Amino acid sequence: MSAESPCEIVNFITTQDGDDLVVSFAIATGVPGDVVSLTLIRTPKFEFGLPEEDRGVCVWHECIPETDVLEHLQRIRVAPPVVSIATTQRFYELDVSKVEPDELHSAQQVLEQMNFDKRFVLRLR
Repeated sequence: MSAESPCEIVNFITTQDGDDLVVSFAIATGVPGDVVSLTLIRTPKFEFGLPEEDRGVCVWHECIPETDVLEHLQRIRVAPPVVSIATTQRFYELDVSKVEPDELHSAQQVLEQMNFDKRFVLRLR
């Protein structure tokens, strides 16, 4: 989860591209069949009503307790087998070598939609 720790292994990625734009990484916990989520979400349809500092992609890691401060995406680099994510709070490195190519492709497409206003740095490969 941090720059000092090794990459977290991703078993699969789910995406959504309706009113909510979502990319969710299912991270292996070490317990067979068990995963936790690292989720990136943006809802452009309703952002106009938010203060400027609350707009953009919010990031949640299931194992990190929620606080009053939103964690926003600043940079993401998709360079298989590693996805690097920098937020306003943390840095994540994800090993996506087990992810199906079509899942990774879908994630890249949703990330491009999320970045319609160039609010974060997006590097693909």
